[in-house]
Amino acid sequence: MYNVLVTDSISDTGLKALYDHPNFNVEKKSGLSPEELKVIIKDYDALIVRSQTQVTEDLLVSAEKLRVVARAGVGVDNIDVAAATKKGILVINAPGANTIAAAEHTMAMMLSLARRIPHAHMSTSAGNWDRNAFKGVELYEKTLGIVGMGKIGAEVSKRAKKFGMKILGFDPYLTEERANQMGITKATLDEIAESADFITVHTPLTKDTKGLINDDYLAKTKKGVRLINCARGGIIDEAALVRGLNSGQVAGAAIDVFETEPASNQELLSHPNAIVTPHLGASTVEAQEKVAQEVSEEIIDIFETESIRHAINMPQVSGETQKKLQPFIDLSEQIGILSIQLLKYAPDKIEINYYGDLAKEDNDLLTRTIIKGILSHHLSDSVNMVNALHLLNDQGVSFNVIKSPASKGFASYMELTLYNGNDKAIVGGTILNGYGARIVKMNEYRVDVRPERYMLYIEHHDVPGMIGSVGSILGNHHINIGTMQVGRAEAGGDAIMVLTLDKKVDEEVAKELVEMDGLKAVQFLELPNGNVPVYNS
Repeated sequence: MYNVLVTDSISDTGLKALYDHPNFNVEKKSGLSPEELKVIIKDYDALIVRSQTQVTEDLLVSAEKLRVVARAGVGVDNIDVAAATKKGILVINAPGANTIAAAEHTMAMMLSLARRIPHAHMSTSAGNWDRNAFKGVELYEKTLGIVGMGKIGAEVSKRAKKFGMKILGFDPYLTEERANQMGITKATLDEIAESADFITVHTPLTKDTKGLINDDYLAKTKKGVRLINCARGGIIDEAALVRGLNSGQVAGAAIDVFETEPASNQELLSHPNAIVTPHLGASTVEAQEKVAQEVSEEIIDIFETESIRHAINMPQVSGETQKKLQPFIDLSEQIGILSIQLLKYAPDKIEINYYGDLAKEDNDLLTRTIIKGILSHHLSDSVNMVNALHLLNDQGVSFNVIKSPASKGFASYMELTLYNGNDKAIVGGTILNGYGARIVKMNEYRVDVRPERYMLYIEHHDVPGMIGSVGSILGNHHINIGTMQVGRAEAGGDAIMVLTLDKKVDEEVAKELVEMDGLKAVQFLELPNGNVPVYNS
């Protein structure tokens, strides 16, 4: 008998599969203090929470039997995933159960914005009868720009088309073929700005999407554009949004998610042309039943058949395999992260090569880790080792794994190539015994770079003084260089520099570098986890 503890308000209808299963005993105990939960957690095999219960490392220390923590929803901010992983506890969520609810809330916000329904309601309920003050606009024959064409964005497009709207869709992985199948037009962000009457965002919050809709972007939009955000707070810069509302560049905004929650930006919350709701995207009876049902069924599968679909953290592997591959796991993710930054675009094809001793191992874990690194650039924390291949397939990206016993100069070597049409990016890496991880190939050039958090990739002509000039510019801006590697095909030809730095390079510095004679391109690269540990055999 498996004991399951439910500590937050979760639909009993959704939990029915667990209640009815003869091998599971379910207990609901809401409102427990951290101390009370810590005392009883030792008796349970699975824990189901929403957002109220904080699953901390301190709590998990006392969880002697716990194998699964399930979040009846999407976000896992209230769960210490690292601590759970360290203890071998799976963390699962229900990523697709709120799709319809979020799409419908987006449409409700769009309609409310177009017809100014909340404002008219407040005025009428206060005893006024002012029909002229609340003249709206129609959705019919308007252009809707959807930024992010994942599951929710796709559902919004279906509904908006029924209103007679023209849909412009942007997504790094949206192909012309898929756009045609959906009956929408693939567009760039700038094309959406130029043409859209309404813009709704449905992307994860990443370093690339944070502040995506900012002052510069709003300046490109049609005057009187209307914005909707039911995705993640921070994608729309709230200060820029208020400035746009005040100037009239933005006619109205409907916002369900905020940079900080509970929301505190009073200028936005009280703006006469804004509609705000308290993060209600998934707050429907049906959605709450679906998330509970989804995690209930997965808990049963995990305990009964060891089948895992929506794990946030890495599944367990055998101790022997883990020991052999551990030096390459972090490196493989970093190779994926570096390659997607070098390519600059979402890939349409991926090729992974394993050479030498690595070719002899079951390297499915490394492959998943590489793909996780690639996809995380656009999909953020929605991608993990368990769902990486599934998400890659969803995006329509083909991948090929090649194993070769040839050494390529190293006992173990991995090389990743990403393709986007005629463009490609190549990153190769290895582990040097006693010295740790090394990036030994970037595009067509041989290098020897220890992965660091902040890196600078420069393409230039191999002429005298280039290295000194780059160093001088960085020094003038108080940016310290850790290491510098140069790769070239031939003297006087094309070459690259790869530098590790102590801090980020901002746009001003990058612009100054690009303006140098003989310098072709500058790209700042960032690895979220810093360098890879040194391993000794």
